[in-house]
Amino acid sequence: MNVKFLGAAMSVTGSCHLVTTDKYKILLDCGQFQGGKALEELNEKEFGFDPAEIDFMILSHAHIDHSGRIPLLVKRGYSGRIYCTDATADLVDIMLKDSGYIHEKEAEWTNRKAERSGKPFVEPLYTFEDAAESIKYLEPVLYGQLHEINPDVKVRFSDAGHILGSSIVELWINEGEHVSKLVFSGDLGVKNKPILRDPETIAEADYLIMEATYGDRVHESSFDSLGKFFDIILKTTRRGGTVVIPSFAVGRTQELIYHLNIFYEEHRELKAELDKIMVYVDSPLATSATEIFRRNAQVFDEETREYILKGDNPLDFKNLIFTRSSEESRQLNFNPAPKIIISASGMCEAGRIKHHLKHHLWDSKCSVVFVGYQAVGTLGRSLVNGDKDVSIFGEKIHVNAEIYNLEGFSGHADRDDLLEWLSSFITPPKKIFLVHGEEESKKGFAHTVKEVLGYDCTVVEDVSEYDLNSDQLLSIEDTKNRVASREQLTDVKNQLSKIHEDLEAILYNANLAVGNGRTEEEINEITNLILELDKSSFKLGLAVTKKEE
Repeated sequence: MNVKFLGAAMSVTGSCHLVTTDKYKILLDCGQFQGGKALEELNEKEFGFDPAEIDFMILSHAHIDHSGRIPLLVKRGYSGRIYCTDATADLVDIMLKDSGYIHEKEAEWTNRKAERSGKPFVEPLYTFEDAAESIKYLEPVLYGQLHEINPDVKVRFSDAGHILGSSIVELWINEGEHVSKLVFSGDLGVKNKPILRDPETIAEADYLIMEATYGDRVHESSFDSLGKFFDIILKTTRRGGTVVIPSFAVGRTQELIYHLNIFYEEHRELKAELDKIMVYVDSPLATSATEIFRRNAQVFDEETREYILKGDNPLDFKNLIFTRSSEESRQLNFNPAPKIIISASGMCEAGRIKHHLKHHLWDSKCSVVFVGYQAVGTLGRSLVNGDKDVSIFGEKIHVNAEIYNLEGFSGHADRDDLLEWLSSFITPPKKIFLVHGEEESKKGFAHTVKEVLGYDCTVVEDVSEYDLNSDQLLSIEDTKNRVASREQLTDVKNQLSKIHEDLEAILYNANLAVGNGRTEEEINEITNLILELDKSSFKLGLAVTKKEE
């Protein structure tokens, strides 16, 4: 049995792992790469396998970085079943259709620019119709069921506690007379979070593929983050400002609604003040996802179910308003009243949140609160890092608003949570592969595991394939002999993607190409030029042109 890591190998996005047995090819997740342009370009590439040859697919949960290339998979020839939990199937239905719609709109916008500049047109990665077609292949399975896919493969989904429907995947694979158990952690959640149950533990596995998103750090406690969150709301609204919250439409938004509901209900002494602060959820996807949450209360934790049994809907309260139309969204930015706007996308790369940031980042009365992971190369990461000038829709915005990053809201387990989950195995797996994390995070967690538990972990750092039976590395992309590392190339590409649109012509005419043939010295030189961009864009254009010549 072999496993090939094709996504979430070098970063936290694009989750995709291919398991090959003596009879079958099994795909674990098929996620979209998200982040800067360098990462997103990977979505157009070939999968690294023939989709028509995949026998079946297992989907850990609905987030786009785990499910987002499923329509493309089907479009390119896949016709097998896609096994997931029933709640995941409900969420994937709306999320992939929303993603297809976004890809269509982005292609339209790009092509309008291309027509004016004489550049070639582009096709969307996939369309709404492609997404709708892919939904037909979903095969929902309940938590805890031991489901026989065929005589040689059985699967069971256990609750991962990350988002509604998220799962830890247990696979029993029969090859001849030998049965191996492979466990895929998916994305593990945090204990004692509202709405969701705690991540379930697994007793045993021969092979483990485990996420390490926050493997090198410990989150601030959710209690502390909650306290800061409410302090930020009161401080901002009291000075007449708006609180803008970039939030993932599925999971984080519902958690925020839950907490705000309780806050408004329990602070009667602030009733007169709170009654004037409206909470707007400005994301059609988040609105639809919240409805799916309400319909799947059977998988909520005990505390949330008790609220429901008392007749209290934890995902609704008097001051909560869901906006659907574009016009309703626009009007929020012309409404001077202090308020809270929760809007997608969580990393500020697309959707209505960019409009809200454009209208509020310059205003010192306002606050922007991040409550989730911000990938390298995204606008969200730039703001969290403290950049004071950003470009949104081609317009340079100076950041005067207060920026907060509350990691206690994270839906991902931190180092200590991951370690506790791994220690629950009665016997250590023969092989532990760490994926879904930036390099430092994975290496840091591997070090901690060795130090505390004594287990050796394989840090997956690139597209690579392993023979699990012989414990051999079969192939890896040749990074050692490259004159510049993938990280350096990606860093340069991400910096280029942030360049203000008025430099587009300079870079296009200079034909800047960050390719594998560049030496490390040349990469560093280009990087330094980019850092000087704000001081002298014209100088950069001439220097890069000269470099290419």
